[in-house]
Amino acid sequence: MKKRGMAFAITIVILTNQTLTVCAAAPLLDLMPAGQLRLDREPEQGEETVSENNTEVSGNSIGSGGENAETAQEVLNGSIGSGTILVSEKTAKDYELAYERAKNANWGYTNLGIADVSDNLNIRAIGAEDGRLVGKLPKDAACEVLDMDDTWAHISSGNVEGYVSREYLLTGLSAKHKAEELATTVAKVTTDSLKVRAEANTDSEVITLVPRGEELEVSAVEGDWVKVLLDDDEVFVSAEYVEVSAELGTAVTMSELLYGQGISDVRVDICQYAKEFIGNPYVWGGTSLTKGADCSGFVMSVFKKYGVKLPRNSRAQAGCGTTIKVSEAKPGDLIFYAKGKTINHVAIYIGNGQVIHASSPKTGIKISNVSYRSPFKAVRILYD
Repeated sequence: MKKRGMAFAITIVILTNQTLTVCAAAPLLDLMPAGQLRLDREPEQGEETVSENNTEVSGNSIGSGGENAETAQEVLNGSIGSGTILVSEKTAKDYELAYERAKNANWGYTNLGIADVSDNLNIRAIGAEDGRLVGKLPKDAACEVLDMDDTWAHISSGNVEGYVSREYLLTGLSAKHKAEELATTVAKVTTDSLKVRAEANTDSEVITLVPRGEELEVSAVEGDWVKVLLDDDEVFVSAEYVEVSAELGTAVTMSELLYGQGISDVRVDICQYAKEFIGNPYVWGGTSLTKGADCSGFVMSVFKKYGVKLPRNSRAQAGCGTTIKVSEAKPGDLIFYAKGKTINHVAIYIGNGQVIHASSPKTGIKISNVSYRSPFKAVRILYD
């Protein structure tokens, strides 16, 4: 009887081993305890590789991704662990790519949030509907979620900290996936005065100069040159003098904007009114502050509310009022930019070295530094 029992047990073990061999036939790594996955195999030709110092996922967490970084298990829809790895259809390459995606998923944020609105998400000083407005989080912009309850999220983004309605904020895995779609490639200027050229060669016309630290939206990298967007024009900069990286948009301040002394209420009101439309679309030939405007259409429509009638295009607007030095500009004055010596862009100066303008189809209405490109002319049309 003991011999029969022993033979039966051996038979069960053999059958079990055969079943395991068949189920694990997919090209996976060695079977490991739940939540552990080694990624140290030699990659096949043409496959992406993983750094030697980042080749292990343990306990379903990523060592370098922050305490709330997306896990490889989340990326692979929960298919890591002893209960599922035997029948998984994922290949070793799938796991390697999942690891890389998980490691970089947060774009530098510990608890990433993304504004899920059609225009702008109000940021308030306190978590209440009547809280003082301290900033705006434009559509698809990112933030650090500091704390949350059922109604409000305490966030930080750019230079703004405050509270937003949780209803309009993507968090967790949804925010991370959205960030992958939204990240914009930018070229950060690393020299004191970067020459922006019409074509990708040193003999080409210098359109403008961009100071150190400014970020230009990248259209393409072409060898030693980077094609960037300067408002709605495609131009070129030397790759030697920029750092290219992927970035997410952030919030813009409102209450902390400095106007200085002696600034009239109407100038302040015009600037605050213009900022209500941050994030709204750029539409060539448009004049609608909500549905879309180009640079001159935006300026014309803002000033129309205050009884100031301006021409339709930027070159004509530059002929209005009184020409002043850019250094003398006050909030509410107009700043003009040119391609060569031909004016092709206009913005409203809002103080603190910043302008607001309808920039491009990609960015819409936004705030920039006044020197994001070389100012060509400043005009005063308000006499107060």
